This record gives sequence, C-alpha cells and structure tokens, in this order.
Amino acid sequence: MGRVADKVALITGGASGIGLATGQLMAREGATVVLTDLQDGAGDEAVAAIIAAGGTAQYHHHDVTDEADWKKIIAAVLADHGRLDILVNNAGVGGNGLPVEETPLELWRATMSVNLDGVFLGVKHGVGAMKENGGAIINTSSILGMIGLPLSAAYTASKGGVRLLTKAVAIECAARGLNIRVNSVHPGFIDTPMVGGAIQRGGPARREAILQSQPTGQMGEPADIAEGILYLASDAAKFVTGSELVIDGGYLAR
Repeated sequence: MGRVADKVALITGGASGIGLATGQLMAREGATVVLTDLQDGAGDEAVAAIIAAGGTAQYHHHDVTDEADWKKIIAAVLADHGRLDILVNNAGVGGNGLPVEETPLELWRATMSVNLDGVFLGVKHGVGAMKENGGAIINTSSILGMIGLPLSAAYTASKGGVRLLTKAVAIECAARGLNIRVNSVHPGFIDTPMVGGAIQRGGPARREAILQSQPTGQMGEPADIAEGILYLASDAAKFVTGSELVIDGGYLAR
C-alpha cells in the first residue's frame, strides 16, 4: 500500500475500462485521483465508489480534443490540489473495421483527434504543470502501436504515433533537465467496453479468433494494465523513461 501516497493523479478516460481500474488502484495506493471523461454519469459513479472505499477522488467533464478544456482541467487541478504529479493519457476510441480504401477521411481525422491529438495536448499541458516539481506521464498506446492489423489503419497509426511521441518528449524532458518521466503502456486484447464493442460487431467468431490468438487462451483484465501504469507512475520506476511497457499475455512474443 501507499505506492503513490500523497501524489495527485489525473486520468483521462477514467469513467470505464482501463482508466477506471487505474483510478481505483491509484486511490487505494494513496493518490488523490482526478478522473475525466465524457461519460458524466459513469464518472460520477466511479468517484462515489472510490470515496466510499476510503479514497479521494474528483470527476470533471473533459473533451481531450479541446485545448481549452485541457487548460481548464489543469488549472482546476492546480487550484484544488496545488500540484500535478501523475498524468495518465488514457482516453481513446477504437478501430472501425473498415478496409483502408473505404475509410472516410473524416473517420481517420476523428480517430487521430482523440487518440493522438488528445495525447499531445495532455503531454503539452502536463509538462507545463510539472515543470517545477517533476512528475510522471503515462500514455496509453496499444500492441497495435507496434504491429499492424488488418482493417485498423487509422487506429494503428494513431497508437504508433503515441509510442513515438512518448519517446520524443521523454528525451526532450531529460535533455532540458526536467524531472519528468514519460512512458507508454501497450495493452493487448483486454476485456473492456471498447473491445467488447468490437467483439459485438464481429459476433462470436470474432471473440473466438481473439482467444485463439492469445498464447494464454484468454483476454486480459483492466486491472492487469492498471498495475503496469501504477508501476510507471510510482517512484519504483524512477529510472524508467522513454520506455514502452507491453502487457499482452504474450501476444507479441508469438
């Protein structure tokens, strides 16, 4: 217990899935947790549950593609808590399952706006907030930021961008003497609402294909990724920056 005690953590996409599991775990480990999302009802419920369990949490409505929203959220965190120690850029949208020649430019841009622009804005304003006291930024990429997958051009490109954005900013922060670590986490197939939606669109055959592709024969749970994010956020990872943590049940190993 207490791996992030007395730290202030901002987690985007915190109302469900990996973001929710990360917020719950960080609160149990002593952090003050600020969850943001577009799902206000679920966000309020998440905060109420964390508080009921003895943790400290807040929720803010937040469009990660809107820079004005980022400025407002960061200002609120600093006003309420005086500092920002941990930023988890987790909000994202899934793939569309379309052949590349049938992918509308508008859909491509919408995917990039959330998955890549949203992370860039988080990193930009997170570094600005952490310059004085230091901190840790963790960006949620994907195994599809490292390998390709059919019918997922926009999603894969966006997550690959997150991977290299992370490395570039990590090196920049080190070169500038800023005590800010920046890392990415790369989940495999995790049993989240986003993956569940993809399975629902593909039917039972899609779920079976995913399970057969897994060396472990099963999908991961959001808590599996939350543990990795917690490690990268904690002082146990004080010598880790510009790295990518793959949590995929061995998917990439095969």
